[in-house]
Amino acid sequence: MGGELVLVTGGSGFLGAHCIAQLLHDGYRVRTTVRSPDREPDVVALLRRAGVGPEARVAFAAANLTDDAGWAAAMEDVAFVLHTASPFPSVQPRNPDELIVPARDGALRALKAAREAGVRRVVLTSSFAAIGYGRPVPDRPYTEEDWTDPEANVSPYVKSKTLAERAAWDFIAGAGGMELAVVNPVGIFGPVLGPKLSSSIEIVQRFMSGALPAVPKVSTGVVDVRDVAALHVLAMTSPAAAGQRFLASAGDAMSLPEMAGVLHARLGTAAAKVPTRVMPDVVARIGGWFNKQLAEDVVPRLGRVKHLSNAKARATLGWEPRSNEEALVATAESLVELGLA
Repeated sequence: MGGELVLVTGGSGFLGAHCIAQLLHDGYRVRTTVRSPDREPDVVALLRRAGVGPEARVAFAAANLTDDAGWAAAMEDVAFVLHTASPFPSVQPRNPDELIVPARDGALRALKAAREAGVRRVVLTSSFAAIGYGRPVPDRPYTEEDWTDPEANVSPYVKSKTLAERAAWDFIAGAGGMELAVVNPVGIFGPVLGPKLSSSIEIVQRFMSGALPAVPKVSTGVVDVRDVAALHVLAMTSPAAAGQRFLASAGDAMSLPEMAGVLHARLGTAAAKVPTRVMPDVVARIGGWFNKQLAEDVVPRLGRVKHLSNAKARATLGWEPRSNEEALVATAESLVELGLA
């Protein structure tokens, strides 16, 4: 690829680290942003876990989503930007602006700096959160044509991702030649690189550790982090990706009981603590009266399956993701290897 320089924002994150590894494998030079220089060793440790040897050189730049400082230097001589950095809370904040402002303003800050530096294309990591919420579930699979209604009764995180992506498309309309592509992943699974776990990975971790006595009948989309990273690179380089968004899902949605069944079938004794009992809906609803996580994360999803289509990414970019099952098994195996399950 001629050793072109790519900036990956949020290199200490799960997806950001895998994007760096993919780019280095493909022959690019990489610079990544961290909130402060003391995070650099963390990124190096994640990359080594991802198979990136110590000979690989990654440059670092200190930049924060909430501050203009550092962004001009981060963008210097950069050909492409993968903007993966975005706040993701362990719990939903009481004030939605705690998420909305850094997500929206951070995306705009990165886009403005990229435009001023002459960057050719930015790939923004959005989310299925910007596609599949706030409106009635359609009687067909969700596609890139669907948009979340941010004015509906949606969580602060869902609203933040939707408003950030909308702001990015509005900005690029007047950006004077710089291109934008957007990747909208569902729940990201796959090989864990360190002890900091995303909410998707925590599902598998709780299964493997026996933290759940029974599994509620809710569904989620699944995609392997390595495939999301590969899709970012395809969206960065393909002429057909300019001005497009791509729903990143390994296949159709999968229920949590199905996920538990895959772990039992594929991991044997390593999955001995994975629950086999299915939680009746009525039990989940009653539990929601006493458990905030059940009330917020499970009860609203009972009986609602959001079917998914990855046809656009496959047809337009030739993307070939791993299966749901492969992504889940890779997640569980990496948790066991790291002593986290």
